[in-house]
Amino acid sequence: MRLPRVLLADDHQLFLEGLRGLLEDDFDIVGMVNDGRALVAAAKKLKPDLVVADISMPSLNGIEATAQIMSQVQGVKVVLLTMHPDVTYASRGFDAGAVGYVLKQSASSELLTAIREALKGRTYVTPMVAGDLIRSYGRREPRKVEDFTKKLTPRQRETLQLLAEGKSAKEIAGMLGISQRTVEYHKYQMMRTLKIKTSAELIQFAIKKGIISL
Repeated sequence: MRLPRVLLADDHQLFLEGLRGLLEDDFDIVGMVNDGRALVAAAKKLKPDLVVADISMPSLNGIEATAQIMSQVQGVKVVLLTMHPDVTYASRGFDAGAVGYVLKQSASSELLTAIREALKGRTYVTPMVAGDLIRSYGRREPRKVEDFTKKLTPRQRETLQLLAEGKSAKEIAGMLGISQRTVEYHKYQMMRTLKIKTSAELIQFAIKKGIISL
């Protein structure tokens, strides 16, 4: 009997090794990566049944990586594993296409359950945020809610994370395969859209909204 194929992503290598030890008896661990951009590439290449991904990762955070994976890899499930007991992160994660949300502090007791539920086509939410998440969806009024993730394009959000991580326009251009002028254009458009006047305010926005974490 073939074991389900699982791809792991976290920017802390020791934590990744711990995850592999927790899961390798029940699942085929096909790969481990340390940032969101590597995760998307590995998911496209390896085509796992399921991805377990941290949210706070360099280059591309886990939520943005999830959205890209869901649009490019057919049939894969994503379980987010995070330190954030915050309904905003959970909501954004599920909107991106994730089917599980587990806190790192509960991984040893909840992650196996979350993965098995995901592989059965079900959703798993850690009990610490489940109630708040349900209430937040109940309060949603789509015509009135302004979500910053809807204001920026996926490429703008990628650019913003890299800017917030201290990458230069030249470095970003190389990573994204675009020109430096295009990077500057994305930056200008984001500042215009968000009504932000300085680069420092743009970085503060990225931190506040969880695009990167300190």
